[in-house]
Amino acid sequence: MLRTTNLDDARPETGDSRSDVATLPGGAFFEGLWQTGGMTLEVRDPQDGFVVGKVCTSVAGDVKRAIGYIHHHLKFADWPLRARREALEKAAQLLGEQSDRFAAIIAAESSKTITEAEREVRRCRETLRLSAAAADELAGETLAFDDSLAAGSKIGWYSRKPVGIVAAITPFNDPLNLVAHKLGPALIGGNGVVLKPSGRTPLSGLALVQLLLEAGVPTGRIAAIVTGEGVSEALVTDQRVDLVSFTGGPATADRIAAAAGAKKVVSELGGNNATIVCADADPEAAASAIVAGAFGVAGQNCLSVQRVYVHISVYDLLLEHVVRGTKALKTGPKLDRTTDIGPLISEAEARRVEEWVEEAKAAGSTVHAGGKRQGAYYLPTVLTDVPSKCRVIRDEVFGPLVSILPFIEVQDAIYAANNTEYGLQAGVFTQSIDQALAIADSLHVGAVVINETSDVRIDSMPFGGFKKSGVGREGVRHAVREMTEPKNTIINLGQAAATPAPRQTENP
Repeated sequence: MLRTTNLDDARPETGDSRSDVATLPGGAFFEGLWQTGGMTLEVRDPQDGFVVGKVCTSVAGDVKRAIGYIHHHLKFADWPLRARREALEKAAQLLGEQSDRFAAIIAAESSKTITEAEREVRRCRETLRLSAAAADELAGETLAFDDSLAAGSKIGWYSRKPVGIVAAITPFNDPLNLVAHKLGPALIGGNGVVLKPSGRTPLSGLALVQLLLEAGVPTGRIAAIVTGEGVSEALVTDQRVDLVSFTGGPATADRIAAAAGAKKVVSELGGNNATIVCADADPEAAASAIVAGAFGVAGQNCLSVQRVYVHISVYDLLLEHVVRGTKALKTGPKLDRTTDIGPLISEAEARRVEEWVEEAKAAGSTVHAGGKRQGAYYLPTVLTDVPSKCRVIRDEVFGPLVSILPFIEVQDAIYAANNTEYGLQAGVFTQSIDQALAIADSLHVGAVVINETSDVRIDSMPFGGFKKSGVGREGVRHAVREMTEPKNTIINLGQAAATPAPRQTENP
């Protein structure tokens, strides 16, 4: 752990080289071409407002053209499964060869430090590899006619077929890997896909589209449009779009579902994640995991630890370790490899976190670390004595903040952990496997992590949650199933095949 830097020191060095990190052939991609007109949306580094690139400001008509081109391609141009698998394998290879470039793009346009950006590139390679390996998800199974009263002389099987066109809408916080989690499964499943990356961090997604095209993805299978008046509505309401895959907030998801009409919508909508630390837990180990899980990417992570419920017997010791670990974190420039915490995605978001903390303080909360903002930076913050009515407890903070709360009875901690509109993931620290499994069974979330916090994910696991945390599941194989449909093929062999011929006997 490193010391906390003075926020006045969180300035980029002179001789900035970010202006050339995001060299792309265009600011949108559709109708098989990179679009270079209307590149008016400036992409700025949230650290200091430096312009790192520009992308196209599109119109609803561009979306219709993009969808129409893919729709025509799906009808008349075959792309065999083997070719799809090979393209994704090639993309994973190319990403490895271009990993430094991609990490530089992520660090330039997002909140991530260069170390966090490099980690995301490695995960994206894994996502592409897993997408290629998920080709066998499309094989299906035989139908059990021989175990049915309606069998007659029939045999059959099912295989999985593409839904058609997928609209992929992605957020700013993982601008490369979350794009891959939509594009990879959509493409291996045989779909066409229109990507709408976040307007705050579009360069990573556009760079991935460029890489996929270089790897062999046909131009008629993919498009990318970032922003513009009416663009989002045109994308989700077009009747030629068969599935919307969205990662973002519940309010936006509600609007998408209302506008999309009778089509499938898969959504991952964040969390308000709790960790329970029982009386028999190791306070120092739990505290180390809590600090890591609460403050990565400046807390802008749907799996981020937001609420920690600690048994009263270890409360003081755990709080001491958490505060010490938090104060040791260094907040500073993203390209400095000694930096632990970079800025939030915008100064407006930092102001929002500041407002929520001030609200909690006014309600009687105590700040043990952090609680200060400068520009888009907000120091990692530890709160105690927080009333349940405060937004830092009730809603998803999406910032570098964790609240530490005591409990006496485990059932009270379980009730408090479940007392939210979200249900993404949770953590439990205990040395008792019986207690761990009992708590895990009682938590209404998509994943419970034992002797770790909520901030654990591998790219192959079914990922999603209950309640307002989303609908459906991501995780490569599971997303492939969401983006394909089973299609039965049944053959009636006829009466002759159903009745065996008499057995012939040999002459004596």
